[in-house]
Amino acid sequence: MKNRIVISLLAGTLALGACNLDETPYGFYSEDNFFKTAADAEAAVMYAYGTLNYLEYSRTIFFLGDMASETMTTKSDASADNQDLNNWKVGNFKTNGSLENFFKYAFIGVNRANAVIKKVPDAGFSQEQKDLFLGEAYFLRAWNYFNLVRNFGLVPLHKSVVETVDQTSTALAPDMDAMYDLILSDCRRAAELLPVYETPKIGRADRVAAQALAAKAYLYVASAKEHGVKLYRDMHRDATVMYDSAAYFAGEVIENQSVYGFESSLLDIYDVEKARGKEHIFIMAMDRSGSSEGQYSKISKMFIPYIDGATLYLKQGDKDEYIPTHDGWGEYQTTVAFYNTFDASDKRKTELIVDKVYKADGTLLGEYPGKIPYPFCRKYIDPKFEGDKTSTRPFLLRFSDVALIYAEAAGPTAKAYELVNFIRSRAGLGDMKPNLGKDEFRREILKERTFELAFEGDHVYDLRRWNRITIDVPEAAELSEDQVTFYPIPQAEINLNGSLRP
Repeated sequence: MKNRIVISLLAGTLALGACNLDETPYGFYSEDNFFKTAADAEAAVMYAYGTLNYLEYSRTIFFLGDMASETMTTKSDASADNQDLNNWKVGNFKTNGSLENFFKYAFIGVNRANAVIKKVPDAGFSQEQKDLFLGEAYFLRAWNYFNLVRNFGLVPLHKSVVETVDQTSTALAPDMDAMYDLILSDCRRAAELLPVYETPKIGRADRVAAQALAAKAYLYVASAKEHGVKLYRDMHRDATVMYDSAAYFAGEVIENQSVYGFESSLLDIYDVEKARGKEHIFIMAMDRSGSSEGQYSKISKMFIPYIDGATLYLKQGDKDEYIPTHDGWGEYQTTVAFYNTFDASDKRKTELIVDKVYKADGTLLGEYPGKIPYPFCRKYIDPKFEGDKTSTRPFLLRFSDVALIYAEAAGPTAKAYELVNFIRSRAGLGDMKPNLGKDEFRREILKERTFELAFEGDHVYDLRRWNRITIDVPEAAELSEDQVTFYPIPQAEINLNGSLRP
């Protein structure tokens, strides 16, 4: 049992199937065999990014960020772990395999980033190259800890690489201020070190990604404290200052670079051939040419139901044009209640949620209700799919998300209205009601985020920071504050680290 914590935190120092500590390590970073050249360091950085693509980690983005909300449900024969998340069966959470994997792989990502942070400063290549690799490592450490804190609350803080079993027995962070001291300082450090690439690198972060993550984290603290969320309400940070900081970093993204911005077409945002499009600040690097899942993606299979066992065709907006896709497994299902909350003319409903499928010649194959069992999300469609292999990727940081962060943080300013009204106009809707007070304006932004970022793994966290899980999620209505604010640390991790016991 003791070896499992080594697996979680040494992050590749030992083989994942290790049975004892005498097994010959592989992938081990030491002063003798790694970090001698910039190519070595870049390989280590890519090793840290690679954690995000683990199947157990990447799919959980949707299970934790969407499935546990009112927007999605799952199929009746889904795994018990995923059924429990969907139905808020909190009594089973401590042994939930999806939560255990998410926790484990996030810490593997932290440790791989820490290896870069430790070794690169003393390496023998240029400072410019060092800054690039260190900036990405700080970003990745912040990214993984932000995901951990949003899901589990207080967790152990590892600020240096874990190299021995003894170093794994770290106690929980003392409070939320300590958690966010690390997350926010890492975001700022990454923003200082990284450039803005004229041509974005798919799957890698630059300065704009670091600024966007900082804005997202500052907003989370601000709104969670303002709404009295457990642990956040006790933070020493002032909510007004946090809102101002969120607006500042979001404003840097919006005003002080020209690589990223709004797309005018919703369908262009989700075109897999346009992964370097203006909206995509940080996106996973998955491609159908990969040899194993994680290198390629099956995310589309999770959203699409089984319909006909053959190729389906989807209409491209209001054009007389159809693109092919496979059908799927129906794991991530839109709830009808959520589908019905969209305005009938909202293109995020009519263009991005499918209620009709066609044959290659454009004749109707089936519709909802009927042959299509539920209206399904088409943000993850690859017309050039190869069997189950696609280039569909999770959208981790998107420009429209940052625009809505700015609007919520800044309140009803002229700039905030301009940004929100662009998003609404693109969706075929009229402008937001003018002259709203700050509180009402922020509530409207929360609604706009629900529609704009639907099925992108973000909604549960918006509900959490607004303290609305028991209000908006029927399955959680009777649960306590303790049960809905954070998932429990997995029992497997507690068994391995006595310092985590209550």
